[in-house]
Amino acid sequence: MWKRAAVYFNPEVAGGSGLSSARGIAGFTNGETFRIGVADPVLYLARLYLRQTFALGPGTVEEEDGLNQLAGPRPERYFAVNVGKFSVADFFDQNSYSHDPRTQFLNWGLMSAGGWDYAANTRGYTVGGVLEYVTPAFALRFASTLEPTYANGPTLDFHYGSAHAETLELTKHYHLGSRQGTVRALAFRNVAAMGDYRAATAANPRLHTDTSAVALFRAPGRTKTGFALNAEQELNANVGLFARLSYNDGRYETWAFTEIDHSASLGLVSTGARWQRPDDRLGAAVVVNGLSPEHRDYLAAGGYGFIVGDGALNYGLESIGEVYYSFSLPRYHASISPDYQLVINPGYNRDRSGPVHVAAVRLHVEF
Repeated sequence: MWKRAAVYFNPEVAGGSGLSSARGIAGFTNGETFRIGVADPVLYLARLYLRQTFALGPGTVEEEDGLNQLAGPRPERYFAVNVGKFSVADFFDQNSYSHDPRTQFLNWGLMSAGGWDYAANTRGYTVGGVLEYVTPAFALRFASTLEPTYANGPTLDFHYGSAHAETLELTKHYHLGSRQGTVRALAFRNVAAMGDYRAATAANPRLHTDTSAVALFRAPGRTKTGFALNAEQELNANVGLFARLSYNDGRYETWAFTEIDHSASLGLVSTGARWQRPDDRLGAAVVVNGLSPEHRDYLAAGGYGFIVGDGALNYGLESIGEVYYSFSLPRYHASISPDYQLVINPGYNRDRSGPVHVAAVRLHVEF
């Protein structure tokens, strides 16, 4: 490649299905599980994109080798263009303590801002472009990407004029004394042929038990807007705090991520240095998810979405706690993580049996 250009190619193999086919809990319990109909392992293209970086000054910093990141010097201040297929979450809503379900928290509402209905197909990928302006003090990113052809759909809609998503995020780094911190403010606008919750509710969704009634009230050009706030703060050399707050207007149906219209999360992550295991991680967090009035009225009237719906709804906030411990095995480039989650009001329904207890063990190996 030419100077400061790189192409990233990520084939993936994924299989399996989540509890209850990844339905019934809006903040689902496994970030590595997709809402797909076939559980057999499948090979597919996850990422294929070109990245071109333009230096905006003479200074450089050393980058470590990482996922879709090449080791070596990079400009301290730069402008970058990324074009191709990727996950929007590769560039936005980053958080050092809670963003990667392969090694950190598993819950959907903790790995990302729950109210951000980010553009993606069923497996979490899209096509488009991302622009980045990065300095030592702050970063500004903008993306324009494709939406799926229908809610939770596996294929992307290439009719860009009628279905697209824009995301804008400002990242600001700071220090409290000697401790680093970062805040991020994200705004998004989605355009797609989404269904109208109010229209579906007025038409009595119980008459359409064989399908999601809101899908019958779709129309091109509908918009969903929202925001996400994201913060992380180093408390000492071994402990960090993180928090997120997110919201979308919730007038129209959830289109890509999960059925959360507003969400708040808070958590702590510690290394194992105090017990002579510096590469281990202990994490504990809570997340509370909610719905817009239009969305909850639709479910209460008997409607179903692609994640939640019981034919009725005694509404309550969905509250989830998660604890994990990651045992590092550096000799094998691996980690083993027992994980426990407690879910109160799954699917926002106070009448559902609960709380629900979910236990898991995760093995992560890097080659």
